[in-house]
Amino acid sequence: MKKKVIIMGAAGRDFHNFNCVFRDNENYEVIAFTACQIPNIIGRVYPFSLAGKLYPHGIPIYPEEDLPRLIKKHQIDQVVFSYSDVTHEYVIHRASIVNAAGAAFVLLGMKQTMLQSKRKVISICAVRTGAGKSQVSRKVFRFLKNKDIKVTAIRHPMPYGDLVKQAVQRFASYEDFAKHECTIEEREEYEPYIEQGLVVYAGVDYEKILKEAEKEAEIIVWDGGNNDTPFYKPDLHLVVVDPHRAGHELKYYPGETNFRMADVLIINKINTARPEKVQLVEENIRKINPQATVIHSNSVITVEDVNLIKGKKVLVIEDGPTVTHGGMAYGAGMVAAKKYQAKEITDPRSYAVGSLKKTLEEFSHLTNLLPAMGYGKEQLRELEETINRTNCDTIIVGTPIDLGRLLKVNKPTVRVTYDIEEIGHPDLKDVLEKFIKGD
Repeated sequence: MKKKVIIMGAAGRDFHNFNCVFRDNENYEVIAFTACQIPNIIGRVYPFSLAGKLYPHGIPIYPEEDLPRLIKKHQIDQVVFSYSDVTHEYVIHRASIVNAAGAAFVLLGMKQTMLQSKRKVISICAVRTGAGKSQVSRKVFRFLKNKDIKVTAIRHPMPYGDLVKQAVQRFASYEDFAKHECTIEEREEYEPYIEQGLVVYAGVDYEKILKEAEKEAEIIVWDGGNNDTPFYKPDLHLVVVDPHRAGHELKYYPGETNFRMADVLIINKINTARPEKVQLVEENIRKINPQATVIHSNSVITVEDVNLIKGKKVLVIEDGPTVTHGGMAYGAGMVAAKKYQAKEITDPRSYAVGSLKKTLEEFSHLTNLLPAMGYGKEQLRELEETINRTNCDTIIVGTPIDLGRLLKVNKPTVRVTYDIEEIGHPDLKDVLEKFIKGD
């Protein structure tokens, strides 16, 4: 008898787990995916062209709230949990819901879900979203590029559009963003690579993506999403830890898995974290992963024009995932507003419209900043309208991308960029030199 399965996900890791374990596997019948975290996923179908010969009609995607009903209706044997950046308590609550409905609750392991590359793989992951993976990725790329090593990035999936068209995506220019109809969240991750003249792949089918990337790379950098584990078996596993959320490295799934697996742990944002928080992270490293190389780093911001901030009434826009489900109360934009003495930081809640208004109500800790949400054309329009309605002098853009490329706003904008600055040794150069030499 085939085991009947439901995969719990958020349009990313769930599809990868299906492709690795269940596609073309006669021992299982995947009845459905469920979805949460990301809008505009529910009601879609994982298509036949990706699902394989066993699923001629594809696989439907339901809201996660339907899980108990689906388990009982279809007499489900197993439910596979397949998304990231949630507390351990959250995971066990879902396990309890599944068990109470009669099914087994499953967490797949690395051997089942990591693909092997014929190229060297450096993975860059984190214990929480917003810890600073992108800063580390940029520095790793600059180092490898300066060594004349052919390097290509593969980014954790964000397939929020047509899944068939997005099976394998290659980004090498700004025009590719329009071609693939990218959301703000996608552009935030891909654009920094394009700015450095590099190529990044993403999509749905990560076996096919790997084969394409291997054609043009000597080293592949896996750029992780949220706090998820790598899709490819790493030869060097770098994991970023955020002392602003000290202790979360042992409280979030699957961030703790990354923390325990890491070859190198990078304690970032030391310049803005309290010393006792840094010490707590260091203590947890000594207890849990004492073999890891530890790098200490500052997160340093750069502002295009300080005069647009000093003495001005500002609206701060931050990276959406970092300040929503990532739980951060601020990001680089807020740091810049305070450092360069903005006169007033505007509360956007009374100006927000549509889904932005709902987001600010849901994440009540966001009282003086606007998350850059843009999962589709309608949400982009709402973001633009919210910005233009807001009473302020300047827009501080603390996202990894230039929002001016996407939105028509009626106020001056100033972009904040950020990078890591290692403190002492070992640093990334030391680690990467050793890796290249094969030591």
